Amino acid sequence: MIAILGPTGTGKSRLAVKTGQALKGEIVNADSRQVYRFMDIGTAKPSTTEQQAVPHHLYDIINPDQEFGLAQYQQLAMQTIDDIHKRGKLPILVGGSGQYVWAVLEGWQIPKVQPNSELRSQLEKMALELGNKSLIKQLEELDPQAAQQINPHNTRRLIRALEVTLQSGQPFSKLKQKHDPGFTSLIIGLTTDREDLYRRLDARVDEMISQGLEAETRNLLECGYGFDKPAMNSIGYTQMGMYLRGEISLAEAVNLIKNANHRFVRHQYAWFKLTDSRIQWKDVKDEIDARSLRFEV
Repeated sequence: MIAILGPTGTGKSRLAVKTGQALKGEIVNADSRQVYRFMDIGTAKPSTTEQQAVPHHLYDIINPDQEFGLAQYQQLAMQTIDDIHKRGKLPILVGGSGQYVWAVLEGWQIPKVQPNSELRSQLEKMALELGNKSLIKQLEELDPQAAQQINPHNTRRLIRALEVTLQSGQPFSKLKQKHDPGFTSLIIGLTTDREDLYRRLDARVDEMISQGLEAETRNLLECGYGFDKPAMNSIGYTQMGMYLRGEISLAEAVNLIKNANHRFVRHQYAWFKLTDSRIQWKDVKDEIDARSLRFEV
């Protein structure tokens, strides 16, 4: 299998399509936000043209108000990869969600801890009243490694990590045992210098605004997907919601989205380390020929 990973804004989807066309591959999504329907612009989902050029899997599979966890994703991804192999095609895993990517590539055995609605409600109330910092502080005391790896703005994952740790009595990060996933992987990482990356991200935010991110957010709200829903705490929608509620101006919302993307990139590099010898890093300033990847497998 080929995996194409790295921070947001580096052109992973574009390279995946080129690779799929050159090597008769099929793309498997590893982005935790692109699984949601009706959220196309804000998640930078592959375009209709790209999705028609090469088969794409695990995009638009659930509604924004549905719960969707790592264990569910991993099961669907492994089933999809197995099906692609059986048809004699090459799976191409692509995305920037660290947990999703490594859960597949490393064959994580996800903790079998059932959701505890009472505990979850308590933690949700804590987050609402005291903010995510209260969750992070508690997680730092129980599992510093998980606290460092989980996006501090991702309330749902912070709560899940605490839920698993408190119920099992073991750190969430230690419960993820690994086993052979059943295939070998060529892992391609896309990167560039931080200044150029921030420039690319800022330009993409401006493009999202011109494409209609405001209208997309309004449509989600009209369909009943409020900001209390799992998917709606995503970068872009959160800030656009502040604008729609009259709390900030559109220009302020755009700047907040750009700053949030900059922070998110730093978080992604914690998952995809430039020193990781398993990853063949390529600078996106250089021309990357998808056909050349076959010689590096």
